[in-house]
Parts: sequence; structure tokens; C-alpha cells
Amino acid sequence: MTAPTRSVVRGACPHDCPDTCALLTTVEDGRAIKLQGNPAHAPTGGVLCTKVSRYIERHDHPERLLQPQRRVGAKGEGRFEPVSWDEALDDIAARLRALAAEDAQAILPYSYAGTMGLVQGESMDRRFFHRLGASLLDRTICSTAGGEAMGYTLGGKVGMRLEFFAEAKLILIWGSNSIASNLHFWRHVQTAKRAGARVVCIDPRRTETADKCDEHIALLPGTDGALALALMHELIVHDWLDPDYIARHTLGWEALRERALQWPPERAAEVCGIPAQQIRDLAQAYGTTKPAAIRLNYGMQRVRGGGNAARAIACLPALVGAWRHRAGGVLLSSSGFYPADRAALQRPDLLAGRRPRTINMSRIGDALTGDAQALSGGPAVQAVVVYNSNPVAVAPESAKVVAGFAREDLFTVVLEQFQTDTADYADYLLPATMQLEHWDIHCSYGHTDVLLNQPAIAAPGQTRSNAWVFRELARCMGYDEPCFADDDEALCRQAFAPGAIDWAALERDGFAPVPLPEAPFAEGRFPTPSGQCEFFSERLVALGMDGLPDHVPNHEPAGSSSAFPLAMISPPARNFLNSTFVNVRSLRSIEGEPLIEIHADDAAARGIADGAMVRVFNARGEHRCRAEVSRRARPGVVNGLGIWWRKFNADGTNVNQLTSQRLTDIGRGPTFYDCLVQVEALAG
Repeated sequence: MTAPTRSVVRGACPHDCPDTCALLTTVEDGRAIKLQGNPAHAPTGGVLCTKVSRYIERHDHPERLLQPQRRVGAKGEGRFEPVSWDEALDDIAARLRALAAEDAQAILPYSYAGTMGLVQGESMDRRFFHRLGASLLDRTICSTAGGEAMGYTLGGKVGMRLEFFAEAKLILIWGSNSIASNLHFWRHVQTAKRAGARVVCIDPRRTETADKCDEHIALLPGTDGALALALMHELIVHDWLDPDYIARHTLGWEALRERALQWPPERAAEVCGIPAQQIRDLAQAYGTTKPAAIRLNYGMQRVRGGGNAARAIACLPALVGAWRHRAGGVLLSSSGFYPADRAALQRPDLLAGRRPRTINMSRIGDALTGDAQALSGGPAVQAVVVYNSNPVAVAPESAKVVAGFAREDLFTVVLEQFQTDTADYADYLLPATMQLEHWDIHCSYGHTDVLLNQPAIAAPGQTRSNAWVFRELARCMGYDEPCFADDDEALCRQAFAPGAIDWAALERDGFAPVPLPEAPFAEGRFPTPSGQCEFFSERLVALGMDGLPDHVPNHEPAGSSSAFPLAMISPPARNFLNSTFVNVRSLRSIEGEPLIEIHADDAAARGIADGAMVRVFNARGEHRCRAEVSRRARPGVVNGLGIWWRKFNADGTNVNQLTSQRLTDIGRGPTFYDCLVQVEALAG
């Protein structure tokens, strides 16, 4: 008997998580038999989260899509027949060509972070749609409010380095359930705790992370900006400041000082729904403990004032001189440190002077149902190509999203690995490869290493990479520019300019660090126009906005509606990643079923028992699920854990039936956590 052939292939986790782990895949006779974290990669340390440790179960799922299919039933029924790639691509190209002959802006690409790879996420696809002249997509669904806020304050998505949180003496974990969504950061927190650091969690929900911290500050959703301003107030009145750092490395201090002095702890306490003394104590700790570090995450910016709140928090380290220390400062995202050459990958020059309209992906429901404002005054959307996303499940105000995708006159192409909620509405469903089967290259938004993903096994069935599909569509459309001949490995090499990263290290180790100083802003030199931390932003003023950070109340402030008296946030369930992994049986069995966490006082007032079925509703719709009377919910706030596929809930909805398409103050982002509801028990 011939001994099995075994090899180990280096790769990268593709999922929307700040950790961007380095992977090792053990392959035996052409089949992946083991997936583990690469112990040689320091940020990964050989450890994977529960979700990705089950990746082979997802990879080998019996419902994996393996051949192109064409719809035969009504939209939403999910009935298809097999077709060949040639037949599918020829028909898709013909349909797109006909629409482009009238107005290519009637065609809309819709994608996000189903993979974070630069090649399978944002390369050949962008070249294709730029050449076509299709509508541009404003990819706002997750992080633009906080990301743009960092740009206006610090100059980009930059901050302190991950590994030095281990040396901090005070760590504020703000809007992040790190144990569930940033596991490898949590290891550094544990190291700091063992060395005596104090750790504070700021979050409306008592998360698994809050359980492990020294203190939990359970503020109301959308009040983070008020808390940050009150902290500034206390830093000022008690002189817990670094006047030298402020004078040398900041812009707009006197104006910020005047604004912060309008926010004594008592005022912020009333807005935030927390004790004033808790604010005073936190300010004293932050102002007198060195080094102090803030791990900010995206949960807190999914409200109307999310951009202003992120700006206010980003100002805090400069006030106390925390940037002087390598273990001080703030980190929301490290992605701005990467010298990726996105223009080389995406080729915006292929637009050739055309300026297509831009559609905000967070308003896809309005756009597909004909809202003129969401369409930016352009033509109706007549074709959508969806990849790396599941908008029917993840986009806000689901009823409108479903109505849009159900249009019989809307031509819809979906590139997918499974038959998701969105795939049910496709006219053509094209089978996509997974991470173990294709080339890709990755940045991170939690550490500062570039990772290379090499295919470990052959693509099964007729699955093809995203880049292959758009390369072939370009061929069918007759596009003969040389850039459409680049294969996936070549695209990896184009992602960074020559010499920008150590390609030899990437090929040898699977990862290569971006060279950075240990304390990047110890001497200022922020990547802002002024080179300073900009408390006051002239760029915002030029846009007609307030140059200073402020507390901007929610679109739907807690307590503002008697009909819908409860605020609802919808953080991710621990064992799902957005809508990915929901169909992995072992992970779904851990989560159980869709539920909403409700505080005992709110449950008692409504006659809701633990485990009862409830109706959660507002003017936008209703969602039926099970209630869990839980200490994780604070009074006045319910937590609808997501994001379940709609088809896995008995009533065919999920929490996004209730969320709105209103946008954030900065960054045009969604306001998922700015949502008022009522909850009532269901009879029987």
C-alpha cells in the first residue's frame, strides 16, 4: 500500500476580524485534514477562534455550491437548474452589455468583506466594473463612521501597535467584545492584567469580555461621545493633562477645551444612563495612570453620532500624552499603516474620465425600491452582481431589501459558496472557491503584518475564484486591455509596489511585517494635513460640519418614544461572523436559535418569562424569536444577537427587519444600534 502524501501549506484567515490569523493547512492526498494557527506568527500564536477552528467542517459542508445554476422558480424560492459556465457567462455578459448600451449606471456591484483578501475582494472585480462604467458602491456597511473619524483626527486608520497593550497599566475596551471578536488582542490584555493592569469595559451589553474586566460601564447606546467629553472635562478641571504634548502636537486645543467644559459628569451621566461618580473615577484613572491604552471597536460607531463619538475618543490620548509610550494611545484599526497599491489592483483609470454615480450599500433597500435620493438621481438599478456579501440578511430594514431583490425586472447574479438568503433571489448562482483553494494576499486591521494565502487544495467541482469569474466576464464582454489577463498569483504581486514589503519573507513564512516605530506618534508626526492630532478639523468645516467633536444624539434616542420604549442593539452572536458560519451545524447548535436578551425588570413589566417566544417590533417591521431574561441586558436596552440567516428563523426574518437605513453623522455608515423597539409576549 502506498503511504499517503502529506504536506503543510501556509495561508491566512479571510474573515472580517481584526486578528487576520496565519493558517497552516495539513493536506493528505489532496484533501485538507487539519487547520491550525501558525505558531510562528506572533499575532496568531498558534491559536484559532472557535469559528475558524471549524473551517474544514464548513469547507466540506454537504450543501457547498459546486456548479453554476440558473433560476427556474420565482424569486426567493431558491429553485435552480444546472448550467455550464460558458452558458452562464455568455448570458450574463449579454444582459450586462445590453444594459450598458443604454446606461451602465443601471448596473450595480454589491460586495463587502466576505473575504478580506485584496485579490478575491477588490481587484479584478473593480477592474471589470470600472471598465464597464457601472455605478460605484459606497462600501459603508461596517466601519466608515469610525474610520473617517480617525482620518479627520489622527490622519487615517492608525494607532498603537497591538503587542504593546500587554505593557499598559490601564486598558479601556470601548465598544468591543474582544473575547468573541478579537481573541488574540485579549491574550495581551491577560498579560497586562497579570502584571497588575486595570481593565475597564465600556459597552451597553454585559459581554463575555465585560465579565472578565475589573469594571463594566453599561452606558446607553449612542452616548459614547457624551462620556468622552465628560472625561475631557474632568481631565481639564483636575489638570490631568500633558500641556507640552498638547502644545507641540495638537491642533484646536482651546476650542476643544471650551466644548469639554460644557460636559460635567452630571450632564453626561443623565445622557449615558450611568452614575456620575463612575465617570469621575474613570477620568481619574485615565488621567493618572501611565501608560493608558484604549482599544476602540466598531460597535460604538453604529449610531447617528458614531463618527463624532469616535473623534472624541481619539482625542483623549493626546490630552494626557499617552502617545509618548509604546503602550499608550488608541487603536481602532491599523489598516492605514499598510502601503497597499489599491490603484494598481483596482485600476480606476479604466473609467477613462467617466464619473458614475455612487450608491450607498447601507441604503440598498431604498435603492432597489426606487428611492430617488438613494439612487443619487440616476437610473433605476436593473442589474446587481453580489459577491462577498449577503445583503438580504445583513443590510438594514430587511423588508425593503427583500422587496428590492424580489423584483422580477431586476437581473441578479450572485457569486457564493452556499445558498444564502440572497442567493435565493439570484437569476444566476455562481459557485465560488474558498480560502483553501485560491491565491490571495491580506492586510489586517488589528496587527501590522501582511499575509499571503496560497492554495492548499484543488478547487472542488466547478467552483471558481472571484477573480477568475470577472476575468472571464471581461473576456466575454470583449475587453482586451492587458490587465484583464493577470492571473490570481500575479494580482497578489501587484498588491504592493516593488520593495514595499518583503516578498521573500511572504513566500517563505507566509507573513511579513510592515516596518513601523514602536511608538508611532511619540513625537507627533500624525498623518494629518497639519501633522498634528486635529481636535479641530478644517476639512470637516469645509464640508459644512462641526470642526469639533460633539455628542450627537441618536436618530431614535432611548426614552423618546412611548410606543417603542426599548433601545435595541444587535451585536454578533459569539459563534457567527456576520452571516458567515450560520449554516455550520456544530456552531449553530451552540447558538441554539435566534433570541433577544432582555433585562429582568423589562421582562417582568411585559409579562415575559425566560424562554418565551416574543414579538419584537417597531414601525419598520416585526421579528419573532425567543426571549432570554439575561443579566447581559441593561434596563431599557434589549440585545438581538445576529446575524442569523432569515431562513433559519420560523418567521423568515432576523433582527434587521427592525433596523433603519438612516446614516451616521460622518462616513455615511449604517445605524444598526440606533433602533427603538417594543417587545411583547406571544400567546402560547
